[in-house]
Order: sequence, then structure tokens, then C-alpha cells
Amino acid sequence: MTHASDQPRPHETAVYTHGHHESVLRSHTWRTAANSAAYLLPELKPGLDVLDVGCGPGTITADLAALVAPGRLTAVDAAEDVLAKARAVAAERGLDNVEFAVADVHALDFPDDSFDVVHAHQVLQHVGDPVQALREMRRVCRPGGLVAARDSDYGAFTWYPASPVLDRWQELYRRVARANGGEPDAGRRLFAWAHRAGFTDVTTTAGTWCYATPEERAWWSGLWADRTTESVYARLAVEGGHATPDTLKEIAEAWREWGGQEDGWFMVPHGEILCRVP
Repeated sequence: MTHASDQPRPHETAVYTHGHHESVLRSHTWRTAANSAAYLLPELKPGLDVLDVGCGPGTITADLAALVAPGRLTAVDAAEDVLAKARAVAAERGLDNVEFAVADVHALDFPDDSFDVVHAHQVLQHVGDPVQALREMRRVCRPGGLVAARDSDYGAFTWYPASPVLDRWQELYRRVARANGGEPDAGRRLFAWAHRAGFTDVTTTAGTWCYATPEERAWWSGLWADRTTESVYARLAVEGGHATPDTLKEIAEAWREWGGQEDGWFMVPHGEILCRVP
């Protein structure tokens, strides 16, 4: 049986569910190549040309650029405003091998065979047609190069202790994301999407983030509490008829309550693919 969300959507209908509220960037700027692209790092070496798709505020981008220098790294995102933050990170680290541009992953404005590695972190879950996105990533990758993607899988998030309200949050987020044209359970689909995009040499793995120390719980629960009531996601949830403001406040309080649990534990699983271009 084919899940409805497995069907490609016109990319014009896809809306970035999170937006770039401070609570979202609080999460994104925590990300590094070590904690978010470890599956790719053994393949990188100085001199490679890399395209980083959906670079966001650029912390992973800067790490990758340092690893491949003097190779060049081109970072693209659909949102011009967040590229300013990425440029600032690169400048702060003194990187001179990075350039930035606005781009749509469904139709990349680069010639065929332009890069040795094309990387996307937490991007394919938010696009209207992830298979077309992978085809474009393949097109701009040189023969023998790699297309790499990593996406979380919201349906597989798990935590302790149990919280019926956080169960409601999980279901609500997935409903809102799908209404926006995305697929929040992308992690489990990456392997299939790669095959549908025409890749035949695909290595697939899984990785996790885990939050359990008092500091980690406070950070993770706080950013999701704020995101639930103040971000673009909150607005879309209400405007789409998926939740009321009172419901969102209740969920935010449940996040803060979980964050204060001495034995609180939260796992975020990700699917990962390394696709070799013939």
C-alpha cells in the first residue's frame, strides 16, 4: 500500500514548516558536522568541491568548508534572510572558500557535474518533491562523486517518561508538516527516494541525537516549547485549523514539564544515505 505522502507534490505547494524564528535557529546553530554529518565525514578530504543544499545558518556548512579547503564550498538556501547568518558564521571563522546563493533544490542553477559532493541535512522532509530534489542533486554531482542526505523521522521520535500531551504534539506536528507539503517521516523513506531518483549504489545508515542531561533537556524542551507557541509552525497550526492557541500552550507546558524530569530522555532518529554517482 502506498502512503499518500509518498506521492510527489508540486514543489510550489511546499511550505517550510519551522520558519526561522529564534527558537528554530537555536536548534539549527547547535548542529555541527560531527553531530549531524558524521556518516559523510570519512568521504571528505582537502580539495573537494562541495554543494551544501539548505544550509540554514551555516554551522555545518562552515565545518564542511574547513574540512575540504582549499576546495570550494557553495552553500544554498531557499531563504535569503538565513543566508546572512551563514555568511556571518563563515566570516567569523575566517573561511575564504565559501560562497552563498539563494536556490531551489528542485531546479538548481548549476551546470551538470559541478561538484564532488552534494550534501543536504534536514532538507528533503520539507520539499514538495524529494525525488526530483535528489535527481537535481545527482545532476550537479560529478561522476564518481557522492550525494549525501540526512533527515529525521518524527514518527520514530521517542521519549521518557510518557506524556499523552507530547503524544498529541507528535501527531500534530506530523499533520501540520504534511499539510504544508512535506514528509516529516522522511528518514525511513530516504533509501526508497534514492532508488526512485535513479541511484543504484546507495549506502544507508541511521544516526541519532539524544538529550538526557539536565542542560540538554532544558535546551531541547525550551526551544520546542517556544517553537510551539511563537514560530511559523505555531501560526500554520492555528491557521490550518489543526490546533487552537490554547492547545499549543498546553503542549508548550508539557514540553517544559518533560524538561524538568530528572529521568527525562529524548531520542531523535535520522535516516542517512550516501549515493555514489556512476
